[in-house]
Amino acid sequence: MDIKLDPSRDDLPLMANTSHILVKHYVLDLHVDFESQVIEGTIVLFFEDGNQFKKGNSSTEKACQLESNEACKFRMPEPCHIPVTNARTFSSKMEYNDFAISSKGEKDTSDKDGNHDNLEQASGISSSKYCCDTGNHGSEDFLLVLDCCDLSVLKVEEVDVAAVPGIEKFTRSPKLTVASEELRNQIVHELVTLPADRWREQLDYYARCSQAPGYGELLFDTDTWSLQIRKTGAQTATDFPHAIRIWYKTKPEGQSVTWTSDQCGRPCVYTMGSPINNRALFPCQEPPVAMSTWQATVRAAASFVVLMSGENSAKPTQLREGYASWHYYVTMPMPASTFTIAVGCWTEMRLETCSSNALAAERPLPPSEADFRYIGICGHMEYPCRFQNDSATTQEIIPHRVFAPMCLKSACQETLLRLIPPCLSAAHSVLGTHPFSRLDVLIVPANFPSLGMASPHIIFLSQSTLTGTSHLCGTRLCHEIAHAWFGLAIGARDWTEEWLSEGFATHLEDVFWAKAQQLAPSEAQEQQELRACLRWRRLQDELRDSPAEMQVLSFLHVRRHDGNFSQ
Repeated sequence: MDIKLDPSRDDLPLMANTSHILVKHYVLDLHVDFESQVIEGTIVLFFEDGNQFKKGNSSTEKACQLESNEACKFRMPEPCHIPVTNARTFSSKMEYNDFAISSKGEKDTSDKDGNHDNLEQASGISSSKYCCDTGNHGSEDFLLVLDCCDLSVLKVEEVDVAAVPGIEKFTRSPKLTVASEELRNQIVHELVTLPADRWREQLDYYARCSQAPGYGELLFDTDTWSLQIRKTGAQTATDFPHAIRIWYKTKPEGQSVTWTSDQCGRPCVYTMGSPINNRALFPCQEPPVAMSTWQATVRAAASFVVLMSGENSAKPTQLREGYASWHYYVTMPMPASTFTIAVGCWTEMRLETCSSNALAAERPLPPSEADFRYIGICGHMEYPCRFQNDSATTQEIIPHRVFAPMCLKSACQETLLRLIPPCLSAAHSVLGTHPFSRLDVLIVPANFPSLGMASPHIIFLSQSTLTGTSHLCGTRLCHEIAHAWFGLAIGARDWTEEWLSEGFATHLEDVFWAKAQQLAPSEAQEQQELRACLRWRRLQDELRDSPAEMQVLSFLHVRRHDGNFSQ
């Protein structure tokens, strides 16, 4: 079903059928080509079907039907040449050494910066009136629908995870002795449900499975807003392959990716996550309740730096012919829209002098077995959680880096670099444990349409925040730091309620900034009242210019860190 939208009036269509099957993990293997302004490669998706993740919750969904089988024409892909990214021959690109494999009964307690999740994944719910949630109908094959736009999909295939050496540890039934769909799906189920203390082993096997050989191509078709995939004979989500590989490439005009030049005139590319989220970067499930983890290997010319939403401070691995690869991973399930990448000739900015106290405060936490106690403080599904990490709860200033074009070095040193520690400390004093273990701050190119944007482990800031006094930079930095709690660790259930997290972040930026400046209570109150007055006047102006239907709020569906929703 090809939906035509009026951007000034219509919501973004959410097409993924998340009520039937959920992506639990993405493995991306990508190459960035600045000459053609294309990102190409593969993405492997690991699924869990609705029989596993549904908790008995009831929900109201608006659903639509895809066109009938007779109207939808599925095809086998044409033979094509796919450079660089062959999953079977390009194994050197995945950085497996980042993960230490634990034996089956051994707990991996080496995570020094485990993260906190906000939700045990539930069945998909979307408020968009363009929601398409299609399961099987009668005797038809099950149809997997992914959100996808402005992508050239070249090939889709099932992944033979049973061919991975050592994978037999994930098979429980002695009856499944030969390779079968049931065996492969059982392996994926065991892999995605590994306990939190085996997260390194889990990431390692995700990477290994992502490079397993294919087990047959799948039928697929695309329209303006979706990628539709089926396997002949698989009539339910349970029967559908739980690990698939998609070969694709982006288009220069794709709205998820911005190709531009930095302030020094050098080429760069970054993702905005809006106005169509990440569906023009990779096929995904976009409803906010469809949360997953991910790992990505990105290759680019050796002169470029790759920054990404990731728990690790990645370092480049030099490849042949002047290329380097960067590997990032995330163990905290997040909406696919929060995945962020920026590739450019960025330079890491540092203060000329740094006190020993500051260095001690920012040093990464040492691993400690006592730090990880899964004692039920949080109600979410089990995985590495900073809120249950004793050392993390007392870490006022998390490790952080600042990247920008070299021509902005002086401005960064004079303003931004000195503000990050007090702003992080102020946030900790108000809200406690930082949800994320580290932070990169990037000064994005001049065409960035906002003052800032927060994503897991990375903040984009406009160069405008570096001008004038430190007030603009400080307040904006505090605002984006607040989004780590409100908007990322806790978020709205659907995209129509994004204003809620913005409201909390706007309130907290004043609170954080007052503490960062060490203002007296009377001064802080005076500053907050003045800013509240200015915001009220601006809101009144906006209401006068907004149509009546844009001034009505729907019921709130808030995604809490304990895995539930409140209204």
